Amino acid sequence: MDLSQPVGENYANPKTCFFHVLFKAAGLAFYILSTLFFDSFVIIFVVTVILAALDFWVVKNISGRILVGLRWWNEINEKGESLWKFECLDQQSLARMNKKDSWLFWWTIYLTAVVWIILGIFSVIRFEPDYLLIVGVCLTLSIANIVGFTKCRKDAKKQIQSFASQTIASHFSSTI
Repeated sequence: MDLSQPVGENYANPKTCFFHVLFKAAGLAFYILSTLFFDSFVIIFVVTVILAALDFWVVKNISGRILVGLRWWNEINEKGESLWKFECLDQQSLARMNKKDSWLFWWTIYLTAVVWIILGIFSVIRFEPDYLLIVGVCLTLSIANIVGFTKCRKDAKKQIQSFASQTIASHFSSTI
């Protein structure tokens, strides 16, 4: 997430970036503006949660792979234990990832969670626990992506370090 990028560098995947931001903005905008147009809590809940779920799916399965080269999922084994699975591109492909795409990806997933937290605080201040439920569901989906991609990024860094160590060790042992 280096901010010192070449001046002429553009987004490598503008359509993916657009939809990455669109679903986040749609969920937040609908939640914020819905009370102006709808009196039904059920409609607001259902539409907001569907938009948040679409955002979760797009980030987890599409924009995460294209913009930062990472993918994660969670499986339950036969013993009922939760296992996190991570995929990342190889070291050379990760090095070629567009910095603007990566910057947009990371900033938007963190910023979205912060906005949901602020909206949750407003729901508490206004004594609207039902709307806090909507915020809780949307915040949970946002945090799930943050945790998944953060763990995936850490796992990718470990794999790169391991690969580098093995390469250096094999090169060193072959010269001796």
